[in-house]
Amino acid sequence: MKHYSTLALEQFGKHIHGDIQAFNWLIDNDYRELAATLDAIRDDKNAFKFLIEGKHFELAAFVNAIWEDSKAFKFLIDRKAFDWAACANFINGDDKAEEALKRAGKHHFVAIAHAILGRIHEDGDRNTSPAGVIKNMLDFKKAFQK
Repeated sequence: MKHYSTLALEQFGKHIHGDIQAFNWLIDNDYRELAATLDAIRDDKNAFKFLIEGKHFELAAFVNAIWEDSKAFKFLIDRKAFDWAACANFINGDDKAEEALKRAGKHHFVAIAHAILGRIHEDGDRNTSPAGVIKNMLDFKKAFQK
């Protein structure tokens, strides 16, 4: 598993919030997989494929663990990716995971979890707005036209 510096994880958190400079920093410093992780969380199949093909299995498991995949969570534990596992658990509502990350001084993972939660809520709100519902209906119809 690739080790990520605190700086890289902080840039990832900023990217989740939509910071273009942070995205550019991730790309320029060869952390494309972190940029792809956000896209995979947002259900971009090509981004998830990029994680798998690049052998970023822990990040792919993190994406799935966020969506409450117990096998992905177990994979993270087995691979000793405890910070990513705790981050996913916190996103899934486990307040004890947040406290554990804080006690371990992993505030950047707490910030990442909060950013992802915000982005998930923002995406959900966008999909339930009147314009979002119409867009989703049109996308649904397109899927059956193929």
